[in-house]
Amino acid sequence: MSQAANFVFLLVEEFTHLAFSNAVESLRIANLLAGRDLYTWRLASADGRSATCSNGAVTLVDQGLAPLSRDDRLMVVSGINVQRHTKPELLRYLRGERARGIQIGAICSGAYVLAEAGFLDGRRAAVHWEFHDVFAERFPSVNLTKSVFVADEKFVTASGGAAVADLMLHMIARDHGRDLAASVADQMVYNAVRDGSATQKVSMRSRYGLRNSRVGEAIRLIEENVESPLSSAELARRLGISARQLERMFERYLNTTPKRYVMELRLHRARNLIVQSDRALTDIAMACGFVSTSHFSKVYRDHFGNTPGSQRSILN
Repeated sequence: MSQAANFVFLLVEEFTHLAFSNAVESLRIANLLAGRDLYTWRLASADGRSATCSNGAVTLVDQGLAPLSRDDRLMVVSGINVQRHTKPELLRYLRGERARGIQIGAICSGAYVLAEAGFLDGRRAAVHWEFHDVFAERFPSVNLTKSVFVADEKFVTASGGAAVADLMLHMIARDHGRDLAASVADQMVYNAVRDGSATQKVSMRSRYGLRNSRVGEAIRLIEENVESPLSSAELARRLGISARQLERMFERYLNTTPKRYVMELRLHRARNLIVQSDRALTDIAMACGFVSTSHFSKVYRDHFGNTPGSQRSILN
């Protein structure tokens, strides 16, 4: 590749600075090591002046939602409250650029923006694990993965944080060879480079399944039945053990009871949906296995110290 490849990073309000920095610094270091500009980049935002990241820092940009050159690679960078900042003008712009043949990708919660634009239906996509619950509810036709990034689709996506460095190193290796990518990783003091198949975090199922296979299987069953929670007796029956054995197993490996573990999982999933979506609280209660909104409100307050309604009002 003789001509420098140009990236345009479209910064959505409250974007994640860590993800953005990992992307730009990977390109900068590649240029430094090559002794020439393999990559160039510009920054864009909706107002064409600046964008504020989630830590409060303001980043000046080069342009607004202007048409790009055919060879540009557009990367949507977002972070918290992505639903609030996915405005109609942003979606119109992305759809227009896609129609013009522009390569489009996304990092951190940016996959949410691409999915809202209708780009990811039937495709694999990676998004930061905190957004998995709301994403799966909102976009059931998207094949959401727990991988750190997806680079073998028309729309590349990375889950955020260090995963963005993984994606950029993958792209550098594809463009200019593995040796350069390895040298960039060395400069970043990043010696645990992952491919796209790596998962974003060590799940509870994996962590404890290595030590006890039945614990891992119990967690899998619990995670797959959040809307209709399994009782301890039913869980034990499916595992082929007694309820007492199940209790001892959870106490030893998780320092909790099966009932408490199930409840905490449901509550944390409910909190994710409250914080990251505008779904009605009654719908969220049902999606997390609560048949009564009053019971949901009580156990939520006991666990988090505030009610579902007050949790949402804090965000508005």
